[in-house]
Amino acid sequence: MASEFHTQQLALASQQTSLPLLAALNEQGRSAFASATMPTRKTEAWKYTSLHNLSTSEFIAPESASVTAELQAACDIKELKTARLVFINGQLDTGLSDALTLPEVCLFSQADAQQQAVIAEQLGSILAQTPSTTHLFNDLNNASVNDGVLIHIGKNQQLAQPIQIVQLTTANPQPFAVTARMLLVLESGAAATVIEQYGSDSVAQSSFTNAITEIAVGANARLQHYRLQTLQEEALHIGSTHVALGRDAQYNAFHLGMGTRLTRNDIVVNHNEGGSHAEIAGVYVPQNQQVVDFHTCIEHKVAHCTSNEVFRGIMNDKSKAIFNGRIHIHPQAQKTNAQLSNKNLLLTNTAEIYTKPELEIYADDVKCAHGATVAQLEEKARFYLQSRGISQREAEVMLSFGFINELLEALPDAAITHLLRPVLAQRFGRDDSLNQHLLENEAAGLTGASA
Repeated sequence: MASEFHTQQLALASQQTSLPLLAALNEQGRSAFASATMPTRKTEAWKYTSLHNLSTSEFIAPESASVTAELQAACDIKELKTARLVFINGQLDTGLSDALTLPEVCLFSQADAQQQAVIAEQLGSILAQTPSTTHLFNDLNNASVNDGVLIHIGKNQQLAQPIQIVQLTTANPQPFAVTARMLLVLESGAAATVIEQYGSDSVAQSSFTNAITEIAVGANARLQHYRLQTLQEEALHIGSTHVALGRDAQYNAFHLGMGTRLTRNDIVVNHNEGGSHAEIAGVYVPQNQQVVDFHTCIEHKVAHCTSNEVFRGIMNDKSKAIFNGRIHIHPQAQKTNAQLSNKNLLLTNTAEIYTKPELEIYADDVKCAHGATVAQLEEKARFYLQSRGISQREAEVMLSFGFINELLEALPDAAITHLLRPVLAQRFGRDDSLNQHLLENEAAGLTGASA
């Protein structure tokens, strides 16, 4: 089946019209993908993630789709004024998009000479900084991409409002594939907030989204990055985020994975110059028979850099989650301080979590720590809530929500917290009438689990 998948995807890629700017990248990707093999359970990085749903499906290019009220609501963030680009089934919707009026934002196909120079220099080069973390779906993205989004923030420039890039999918007559590509470049001293969203309406659909985001954060620059995946259950999603940090750069990120038939997210951060810091938090909450796989890799290549990584997951029903967090300290990366924490909550006896924190250290003057825990709901906390008139179901939902609420509350943009609360509330089968109970629960100091 793997060979059929390769043949099908290469045929689909060959139907795309390459931009002259992307021709070399397309050719490189097609060559690499043609020679790559489909991962199996014997492939360590894919050991617990089956690609059967992907390799046995036949995808076509999507047809254009019209905007519905549900799709429009999926990209609205109340309380936050953003400049946004909205794509529906891979096609830009000009009616919902206004970010192209900003000089910092353009499509690859509309780039001027200066922007083309930035794309030519950066696109693909950040991905190539850590070859060991790339896989055949990165090659497939390189082969298939025929346009993308460039966000280029100039030296010492601070954006007045966040930029929101939204990829939405909706029903299509046949299973379809979407290739998404974004290049985000912050020059020295720049600052920006970027919200990257992958969503859909509630209509069942068999879509495959293959997305790569490359980020270069220059010296003394600061980026707040949100990557929110809320696709409906039948979707397939494979995404990669590759980051290169300059001297004293700061990268803050929050990743949400709601779970689909297959969700795989790779996060790779390269500390290329001293003084840089990466702060990464994430939440994954699969249900039913959904699969969520997060693979992270923090490459500390030079001295005097720091990173802090916190991921929490809640698995329900027969869902499965995989978390593989790797911290790689190179020989010259003395005075590194790197922390990794992964806590998980299993709500049923049939849910699964495979967690593997890794430390690979080749320097002797470092501070590093990593840990992972798996727990169930705390009986004492559940009894405490029930003794105050809260039903068992409500108590379980509140404690589950409290387990991840700490990370939501820590987000620097309250509007994002408010956006995610009802989304997660719906996932836990809870309505907004329980918000007051949740607040009382937090005031009592209950965390939801002993993990």
